[in-house]
Amino acid sequence: MIGRIAAAFALALLLSACASQIDAGVSAGAEVPGFWWGLWHGFIFPWAWIGSLFSPDIAVYAVPNTGGWYDFGFFVGITVLGGGSFFGSKKRGSG
Repeated sequence: MIGRIAAAFALALLLSACASQIDAGVSAGAEVPGFWWGLWHGFIFPWAWIGSLFSPDIAVYAVPNTGGWYDFGFFVGITVLGGGSFFGSKKRGSG
């Protein structure tokens, strides 16, 4: 069990090393989406994704954005507000 967790953690760490964001995608200013917009965009992700399949004017992720804080808000919006933690917390029946 511990070996599988360690392997999953090592794989996640290896894959995250490949992640990068171009400098043109990160900006600063009053109009640039930050944490709160990331939170909102994460929350509406399922509907925005469906809309993006039918319209090229709909995007699920704002670019440019403030970088890490936008990403954190987006993550929280998807996992907590979007139901990600709800579906992972269901208890399995014993027996």
